[in-house]
Amino acid sequence: MKRIYCNLDTCIGCKSCELACAIEHSKSKDLFLAIREEPLPRRRIQVQSSLSKGTRAPTAAIEYIPYPLQCRHCDEPLCVLACMSAAIHKDEVTGTVIIDEDKCVGCGMCMMVCPFGALVMDKERKVALRCGHCIESDEPACVKACPTKSLLFGELEEFEAKLEKKG
Repeated sequence: MKRIYCNLDTCIGCKSCELACAIEHSKSKDLFLAIREEPLPRRRIQVQSSLSKGTRAPTAAIEYIPYPLQCRHCDEPLCVLACMSAAIHKDEVTGTVIIDEDKCVGCGMCMMVCPFGALVMDKERKVALRCGHCIESDEPACVKACPTKSLLFGELEEFEAKLEKKG
């Protein structure tokens, strides 16, 4: 199954992926028009950071490693089981976990059971949002927008081969 993978050694935390995601999910698909839309488009990916391995806080030079967080499209997604309105399902062919926003009641149960914290709530529309791999496109917007090419949409073997080439 194709997934989004990230090379943490090259991710600089620029948040280009977040911006591209929000634009892709806007009505206009244009940055300058999207910032005036009501409601504002919401991203389905979020760049977070964690302490690097071996760093002990508090120190003078704490090193944080950025990483993009989005739906992992689990083999057995707990969010599908927790969804009381049956708004979330897993596509049998692609393995992508999809939310039908028209069915979502905004209860937040999917957010509570997600072990990765990958879902966000659109508070204005009261629906849960998650990365859907931009299924209408050949490649997710976040992957296309990454200036360091840290993101890859593909099979695990492709990602591992890419890492071995650089390493």
